[in-house]
Amino acid sequence: MQYRLLATTILCASLTMTAVSCRRKSAAGPASGELDKAVKAMGTADSAPAPASSSEPSAAPAPAPVQEMKQAVEAYKGGQLEDAVTRLQKLRATTTMTAQQRMALNDAMAAVMTDIYALAAKGEPRAVQAVKQYELLQNKPR
Repeated sequence: MQYRLLATTILCASLTMTAVSCRRKSAAGPASGELDKAVKAMGTADSAPAPASSSEPSAAPAPAPVQEMKQAVEAYKGGQLEDAVTRLQKLRATTTMTAQQRMALNDAMAAVMTDIYALAAKGEPRAVQAVKQYELLQNKPR
């Protein structure tokens, strides 16, 4: 009888510790790791050459992929999910990325959207808005 009580107590304690550690990991968002990898890939991979200058002399140059990714990460970690989705989609349309950068971006985008869809399913208003923004951008003609 004492053996069962001890085994049950140990099992409950280990499950509690597992739940607490998982909760701590997700506090910054499960996608944070993929986003950090993408920032690193954007900064270390050599960018493809920029396209020839446009005919508009007053047009501001587009930010480098690493800058845009850092801004998306800051928005995501700051809880500005709609802004993060918009920035990632904008970056996805960039043609001046290497294959390595594009793969890192796709992995980050998948992780972010998985997190956002999970939050939206729980009724998080910011996540619901971010999903709407994502779907709007996905369906926008290019």
